[in-house]
Amino acid sequence: MRTNWVFSLCFIVLFIILNSPVHSFANENNAEGNIENELTPNQEPMQISVLLERMYLDGEVSQENVTETIWSMEEFWAKYDQWQLIDMDEDQMIFRKYIDDISPLLKANGYFGITDKGVLTIFNGRPQNSNIIQSFFQIDLGRLESKKCEELKKGIPIKTKEQYVEVLETFKSYSKVEKQAN
Repeated sequence: MRTNWVFSLCFIVLFIILNSPVHSFANENNAEGNIENELTPNQEPMQISVLLERMYLDGEVSQENVTETIWSMEEFWAKYDQWQLIDMDEDQMIFRKYIDDISPLLKANGYFGITDKGVLTIFNGRPQNSNIIQSFFQIDLGRLESKKCEELKKGIPIKTKEQYVEVLETFKSYSKVEKQAN
């Protein structure tokens, strides 16, 4: 994984060097001709489109498009050092970050519930009249306590990662396990 990142960095630096108007990042005052990370006075900064993908525990992916003006490669990479470079070309770079939390959508309007077929599901809004976001496993309704069944029918709001994990763990013990044929 580290090698892929280093290769990508080298590719970007090479791309910028070859496509810069001066064709070099060498500082005129640098007698040894070392490649610098800063632009020389004659160079224009590079602009590139950056797509930022955030992947949450609940499977939700949010995307944000930004346009970056690159004055210094060192500063650019420092800004995205917590991100993973996924893809790039001369017009766009795609970075991804895994977020150890539930998505803002779930925090705002997510509810655990149960479908008509007994599948533990997350809904966008209350289960009775909302869209399914994610389904997990079928629950053995015969083993489920009536109080827990009523909670699921009404909908259990999801506000934190801890609640999300707790509900999944609680209802996992009621899951129907398909018997495997020998």
